[in-house]
Formats: sequence, C-alpha cells, structure tokens
Amino acid sequence: MAAKPRKWVILIPILAGVAALVFLKQNKTEPPRATAREQPRLVRVIRAFTTTVVPQARGHGTVRPGKTWEAVAQVKGKILEKHPNLKKGAILEAGSLLLRIDPMDYRLAIAETEADIEATKAQLDELSAREANTRLALGIEEQALALTRKELERKRRLVKDGSISRSDLDSQERLLLTQQQAVQAQRSALNLIPSQRALLRAQLARQGARLSVARRDLANTEIRLPFAGRVAEVSVEQDQYVREGESLTRVDGLELAEVEVPIPIEQIRTVLHADGPVDILNTPPQALHRRLGLSARVELHEGGIRAGWPGRFARMSDTLDPKTRTVGVIVEVDKPYAGVRPGVRPPLLKGLFVEVVLSGKPLGDRLVLPRSALHDGRIYIAGADGRLEIRPVELELLQPDFAVIGAGLEPGELVVVSDLIPAIEGMLLETREDGGVLERLQRQARGAAAAP
Repeated sequence: MAAKPRKWVILIPILAGVAALVFLKQNKTEPPRATAREQPRLVRVIRAFTTTVVPQARGHGTVRPGKTWEAVAQVKGKILEKHPNLKKGAILEAGSLLLRIDPMDYRLAIAETEADIEATKAQLDELSAREANTRLALGIEEQALALTRKELERKRRLVKDGSISRSDLDSQERLLLTQQQAVQAQRSALNLIPSQRALLRAQLARQGARLSVARRDLANTEIRLPFAGRVAEVSVEQDQYVREGESLTRVDGLELAEVEVPIPIEQIRTVLHADGPVDILNTPPQALHRRLGLSARVELHEGGIRAGWPGRFARMSDTLDPKTRTVGVIVEVDKPYAGVRPGVRPPLLKGLFVEVVLSGKPLGDRLVLPRSALHDGRIYIAGADGRLEIRPVELELLQPDFAVIGAGLEPGELVVVSDLIPAIEGMLLETREDGGVLERLQRQARGAAAAP
C-alpha cells in the first residue's frame, strides 16, 4: 500500500510541467520584425580629368667618366721626376708635368744626328766644288784635245812631204788617244756627280727624319696632362725604369660624366616618338635629340642625400640584352663637379649608383588614373545613383605610377581609388573625394615627381 503514494509524487510534477508547456504554446506572441536596410561602403574617389602627360622611363646605373686618359711610355728610361700630387684621387690642372723620363740618351742622339747632317751638307758642298773644278778641267782637256788633233793633221802632211818620219806620226796619234781618254775621264766624272748628289740628299733626308724621331723621343720624355682631371691610377714611382708601351698612370676627365642604364624595350617605346622616319646614321646628334624630344635627369638617393643633375640623351648601346630584353641608354651630364655642397649635394663621382629618368615629348589632353585604380584592365566607377559600376577600359600608356586611359572613361566621372573588397556590381557606395591623390597624380603626369 505504501508504493502507490510514491508514484503519485513522481507523476504530479511531470503533469504540471506538461500543462504549463501547453499553456505557453497556446498563448505565445510573434517577435517584432525589423526592416533590413542596405549599408553603403565608404570609398575614396577622384574626378576624372584631362592633363598634359610627360611619358617617362626609369633605370639605374653606375656613373663613369666621359673621358679617360691613360699615359703610356713611348720611350724607355728611368723616371727622374714625378709630380708631388700624382696620387690616386688628386685633381690636377691641364698641362701639368706628371712624369719626366731621363732625356740624356735622346739629347745625345739629337747631337749625333745633327753632326751627321752637318757632315752630309759638307759633302754636298764638296761635291759642288768638285763639279765646278771638273767642268774647268774638262774645258782645258777639250782645248788640249783640239790642239793635239791639229798637230796630228800637220804631221800627216809632213809625212807625205817626207819632212818627218813615220814614227813621229805614230807618236802623235798615241798622244791624241791619250788626250781623248783624259777628256772622257772628265766627262765620266761629271756624269757621276748627279747620282752622287742624289745619294747625299737622300742621306740628308734620312738623317733629318732620324733627327725628327730623336726630337720627338726627347719630347716624349715629358708626360703632361692634356686636360684637367682626377688621378685614377698610378703605376710607377720615381727612379723606376720604364719600357716602351708600359702604362704609367690613368686620369679621368672632370668635364663630363656618363651613365649607362638598362631600360626595358616597352618603356623605351613610350618615350621615343618622332613625327616620321629618322635617319639615325646621317642625322647630327643634336638634331636627332630635338627630333626625338628626349630629355634626361640623373638622381641620387643614398644615405639621406637627394640630389639631381640635368643630363641629356647621348646614344643607345650597341646591343640588346637577350635575357632581360633591355637596351642600354647612355646619358651624359656636363660639369659633374659643379655646385658641390658638402653633406647636401656631392659631386657626381665615378662609381655612384644613380637613377636616370628619361622624359619624352609631352602628350596633351590625356585622361590619367593611378595604377592602383586599375583592376585587370577594369576600373570602378561611382555612378550618379551612388552605385558601383565595373567598367573595362583601354590603356594608351602605362607608367609605373599612373595609366593613361585611351577609351572607356569620360572626364568628370568619379573613379574609385581605394581598395574595395569584395567589389560587387551595383553595390551602394558612399564617396569621398581624395584631394591628395588627385594632386599627386597631376604632378606625376607632368613629370614633376622626378624633381628632388
């Protein structure tokens, strides 16, 4: 009998819970429903505009002197004198005497050759005197020959008359032959004089050439600097013996510096423009530069130093790098040591690693956008209804910082310049114009960003 009351104790709470659950279910109320609202995305935009665009190509290279002079010994001998400042890095003026080689051997050679020339001139004078004497002797011998002939004719008549013997006639005939031989000897001596004179004159010319060589060798004992420059290398010391062809020193010029930079072909294409065909083989360099409209600037950014030098496009390198598909462009800078300010603007020294900016002819009335506003050939437009439009565009020119739009964009349209992830066509936008991006874009398009 005690088990039944326990069952009711268990069932009563269960029945009460079920009854409460049924009551709550029958009397429940619907929760209030909120109306969904589309939240706009805040984006930065710029208003599309047209401006003048200066296409540019950039590259990096190492500065080298535009002119380098290497002194090579043209004579042999011992170094008797050396410039006290002939040391690496020293700057020397044009015409400075750098080295002097012992000139004694070459002075002796000059003296010896001059003596030989005087001896040859004396021989020529002697030959002229001998010619005059030979001509006089020939005249005398010819007169004697005429007299001998007359005497022979007289004796022939006397032999016929029987006044003289036959032996006297024979003696006269032998005398005639002797006199003829004497005349012939004088004539032969005269005939040899022109060839003897020609031989002496040739000998004199050879001695004159040897004298010129000796004087040149004497002049080459002095090594002078042909232009103002900075010493790059010194290979000899005082009292050292040098041989012909031995390198003595090397000096770099101060008036001109060069920088060769490799630039990709596609970048070169953006800055090289001409109105028609260009004859690069026969067009003077200055006229070619004007025709192409190229300008250049060399910039240094190192160790907190920002400096720039105006340059000019000089020439293209002779080869194209097949691996990097770049072509070498050589830019010249006049007076690289001018305007030096210690700690602010250093000289354009050999070996400095610099950036070269090539600028082409300006292109007027072009639509430009930041590179960051391009998304695989498409741009994001904030439409008049405040919604996103994803639009493909055609590129006319692509630069490292900006792009020139050829088609697909109109001036005045709002272009999104901030990152928009995800970008969904038709999404609601809240726009805010970015004046800083616009100002920077204008400077970049005009090429003003290159200025230090």
